[in-house]
Amino acid sequence: MTEVGFRSGFACLVGRPNVGKSTLTNALVGEKIAITSSRPQTTRHTIRGVVHRRDAQLVLVDTPGLHRPRTLLGERLNDLVRRTLLEVDVVGFCVAADRPVGPGDRFIAAELGELRRDGNQPRPVVAVVTKADAVDRGALAEQLLAVSGLVEADDVVPVSAATGYQVDELVDVLVSHLPPGPPLYPEGKLTDEPESVLVAELVREAALEGVREELPHSLAVVLEEMSLREGRPGGDPLLDVHVILYVERESQKAIVIGRGGARLRDVGTRARQEIQALLGQRVHLDLRVKVAKDWQRDPKQLQRLGF
Repeated sequence: MTEVGFRSGFACLVGRPNVGKSTLTNALVGEKIAITSSRPQTTRHTIRGVVHRRDAQLVLVDTPGLHRPRTLLGERLNDLVRRTLLEVDVVGFCVAADRPVGPGDRFIAAELGELRRDGNQPRPVVAVVTKADAVDRGALAEQLLAVSGLVEADDVVPVSAATGYQVDELVDVLVSHLPPGPPLYPEGKLTDEPESVLVAELVREAALEGVREELPHSLAVVLEEMSLREGRPGGDPLLDVHVILYVERESQKAIVIGRGGARLRDVGTRARQEIQALLGQRVHLDLRVKVAKDWQRDPKQLQRLGF
C-alpha cells in the first residue's frame, strides 16, 4: 500500500562528458546499472535506474554527455538529451569539482536556459558538484560558488559517488522536487534496461579500458545472439553469448584485438565475469571485431547499430 504523501517521478542527470554521471547513477541506485569509464562520452543512450524509498520512487535517467557535436552520432546523442530534458520532473546538472568550469559547462547551462526561454514548462534544476572527494574544502567551496553563478539552480549539492558523501542527501533533494504520485516500477526493480542491452554495454565497458583516446567514439557493440547451449546437463546450463565489436578503421581493429589476440581475450575475460554476475549463470562469450567504415557519420549504419 502506498503511503499518503508518496512522491514519484523522473530526474535527468546531465553534464559534459566524463563528469561522473554514470558512476553517480550507480551510487544512487545502489547497484551497477550504467557502465563507467575514464573515457569521455561512454554513455550512448538514456539509462533508467530506480531508487526505492518508503516515501518515494525516484527514476534516474542517465544521459550521454551534452557536447558540441562533430559527427552525426554526436548530433543524435544531443537530440536524445534535449528530448529527455523535456520529459522529466527535475534536472540534475552535474559539474565536476576537480575541473574548472569550462566552455562545456557553460554550453549546457545555456541549453538549460533555452528550455526556459522557449516557453517550455520550467523544470527545477539541482546543480550537482560531483567528485567532491577529489579536492580540498577550499577548492570545493570555490567550485560551489562558481556553479551557483553558472546556472539558475533551485539547489546546489556537492557529492562523491566514490565515498558516498551526500549521496543520500542528493536523493532527498531530488525527491523534494517530484510530484505526488504512486510508484512507477515494481518494488525491487532497479532498471528497465533489457538484458541484451546491459550485456552489450558490459562488453563495451571492458573494451574501453586502456585504449587510445579516439577509440571510445569509434567503438560500437552489438549483441548478435544469446541462447542456452543444447545438450547440457540440467544442473549445469551454459549460456552462449555472441557479440560483435564494430570500429571505423582497420588500425582500430588491431588496437582492440591486440598482439596475438591478447587484448581481445582480456576484454572477453573481464566482460564475461561481469555478465555472469549480472545474469547469475555461466557464460561462454564469443567476441568478434569488424570494421564499419565511418559509421558515426553514416545514417544507414547508425540505424543498423541502434542509433
